[in-house]
This record gives sequence, C-alpha cells and structure tokens, in this order.
Amino acid sequence: MASFSRLTALNRILEIGMIPLFYHHDPEVGKKIIDACSRGGAKVVEFTNRGDGAPLVFIELAAHVARNDPNVILGAGSIVDAPTAALYIAHGANFIVGPNLNPEVARLCNRRKVAYIPGCASATEIAQAEELGVEIVKIFPSAAVGGPSFIKELLGPCPWTRIMPTGKVDAREDSINAWFGAGAACLGMGSDLIDKQAVATGQYDSISVRIAQTLEWIQKARAQSSAKLRGQVWKS
Repeated sequence: MASFSRLTALNRILEIGMIPLFYHHDPEVGKKIIDACSRGGAKVVEFTNRGDGAPLVFIELAAHVARNDPNVILGAGSIVDAPTAALYIAHGANFIVGPNLNPEVARLCNRRKVAYIPGCASATEIAQAEELGVEIVKIFPSAAVGGPSFIKELLGPCPWTRIMPTGKVDAREDSINAWFGAGAACLGMGSDLIDKQAVATGQYDSISVRIAQTLEWIQKARAQSSAKLRGQVWKS
C-alpha cells in the first residue's frame, strides 16, 4: 500500500515542479536511477509500466526505496486500467499516472486515497478528469496537443486547472521557461532528463547534476512567471 497520503504526494509534486520518469528491465539499474534522482533533488519518481515483468521490477524498487531512502515518493506510470493500477498500489505505488483518462482508475484511486494523474488531450477530457476528482492532469503528448500555447489558452477560462505536460518536454532552460511561462504546474520528464547513454555507461552522477540543474531552471522560471503576473495585476 501507499506510504504517503494523496495530499502529501500531490503537494510534493507541485513543490518540486517535476516528475522524472523512466523504465528499465533491470531492478539494480532502476535502483541507481532512483538514487540519482534523489541526489539531484527529485524526491518524486515515476516508474513506467512498459516492459514484460515490469510489476516485478517495481516491487524491488519500492522495497529499495523503503529501506534506503524513505523520503522518495515512488509512483507508477503508463497505467491504462484499474486492475493494473490496483496491482501497483498493492505493492507500494504512491501515485498513478496514465497516458489516458480511465474513470475506473480514477474511482479506484479515490477509494484508496492515491493520487491519479491521467493523460488528457482536450478541454473536455480535462473537465471530465476534474469531475472525477483529479487534481493534476497530464497533457499527453504535450507537443502534439499544442505545446505551451495549449496550456495558456486553456487556463484563460479554467484558471483552477493544474497541468503537467509530458512527452517531448526538453531539459533546457528555454523549454522550461516556455512551459512555466504558459502556466504549467509541473513537468513530466523522461529520456531527455534520464539520458539512456548515461544509464548505459553508468554515469549516474551526471543524471543527478542534470536533474539539479533542471530544478534550478524550474525555480527561476516560476519566479519570473510570478513576477510577471504581479506586474499584470498592478497595471490592471
């Protein structure tokens, strides 16, 4: 079962501003990736359910986190149905992320008080997710949906919506400035953050450095966005 309450997980995600996500078939490599994320300051990590035997890998990762770094909030991604969500929750997933919106998954997560972040690609899907109790919606694939402009346009009539773009979100300062400038609440970041070459060659410290740099850019982008908003309010 989850080690953190839904509110704790959601607030930590919003505080950090980013969820690093990855899949690897080898649990020993997965443990090193999670440790690298934690050292870099990302205490929330998503393991994606993409390969054969992925739940078995997750079980080992959850046990590793519980023993060695219990402040890390580990969740499961690429979850498309309620039985799979239940499997991961039973083995310690603290949040569930999906590429799509599934009402059955939403109801299950609500019942178990576990955060659910579904993938949405339209204003209607986002509204449906919020009706089901979702606090953060994932726009996916973010570039195909419309990029930062989609977020900016949506937040006009729906300023209460918290959006996490995922898919083709680059670990570059200009990309991060664009997303947070448009109003993103946080970012889902995969291969551009957890570089496959670095993993293959065991350069986990470079992953930590990249994450720390990205988090610094996020803080700066948020500060700039807040200052701009205060200026707009003052002028009005």
